[in-house]
Amino acid sequence: MLTTFGDLPDGRPVHRLLLGGAPGVELHLLTLGSAVHRLVVTAGDGVRRDVALGYPDVAAYLAGTDYLGAVVGRYANRIAQGRFELDGAVVQVATHDRGNSLHGGPDGFDRRVWDVAEEGPTYAVLRLVSPHGDQGFPGTLVAEARWEVEDETVRLSLSATTDRTTVVNLSSHAYLNLDGGGSVDDHELRVPASSYLPVDGTGIPLSEHTPVDGTAFDLREPRRVGDVARDPHPQVAAAQGLDHDVVVDGDGLRTVAELTSSRTRTRVRVLSDQPGLQVYLGNFLDGTTVSRAGTLLRQGDGIALEPQRHPDTPNHEGEPGWPSAVLRPGETYRSTIAWKFSAMR
Repeated sequence: MLTTFGDLPDGRPVHRLLLGGAPGVELHLLTLGSAVHRLVVTAGDGVRRDVALGYPDVAAYLAGTDYLGAVVGRYANRIAQGRFELDGAVVQVATHDRGNSLHGGPDGFDRRVWDVAEEGPTYAVLRLVSPHGDQGFPGTLVAEARWEVEDETVRLSLSATTDRTTVVNLSSHAYLNLDGGGSVDDHELRVPASSYLPVDGTGIPLSEHTPVDGTAFDLREPRRVGDVARDPHPQVAAAQGLDHDVVVDGDGLRTVAELTSSRTRTRVRVLSDQPGLQVYLGNFLDGTTVSRAGTLLRQGDGIALEPQRHPDTPNHEGEPGWPSAVLRPGETYRSTIAWKFSAMR
């Protein structure tokens, strides 16, 4: 079902799509940013709850800096100084995060109105055309986000094609809170990753993949989120929490994270076919952002689990352990993310 959510300053409408419904997942999706606006599930205690963070209106989405629920691109995560070499030529893209490019630049895909290419009661295909030179990236990129809801599962299939060689890395920046409000500190998080990428003070990877053994980044067994966020590890202290990419074990579509709340007896498994997962504990939620519910969002009010290529991959092209982000004409970029909700026994 397609309804009007609001209007942009230039008068263009932003639409909201409703996919699925009770007793299964009910997904409210916006054409602005292809963003998850609401995500209602039946919790393990039998109560229907909205487990995603969102902004209240169009103005807040345009003014916001937290990417609530959006599909981010052209390049999710960071590129050092917005500069990389592509086929022997230096490419400079827009920067706005401590001197780096973040999530595609200051006018990324999260701030664009995507076209509705197809829609039905349980699915929608949103399409965005990003012209050559957009935010400095080469090539006209045609991106698609196919959203599907089936019972307790939400599936996002991302794809893109280009007319000249470029780099692409798309992801969802959905924030989850399985209690439907309050802090996620008492949630437990498991991530099957044996290594992670330490970062400098601007979020750029410092070195090769580093084993998680004996560190705050060892989430191979469930850990309380609040304990992870306050771990004395220097990387956690410097970032004021987790805002790091982990190298997920295995390949293909697999479980990359599992988040549980004993309070509502709810679990979500995140599945992806991507090599990395950015684990972000909302470190920059500082009480200045008003949520859709009218509350001020603070660190710990939500967690973003973002499957993707590793940050700064364009500057590690050809290196072992850094799957390429290059997309050439005639090729199709593809990425799949799924969220599977269930009741805890």
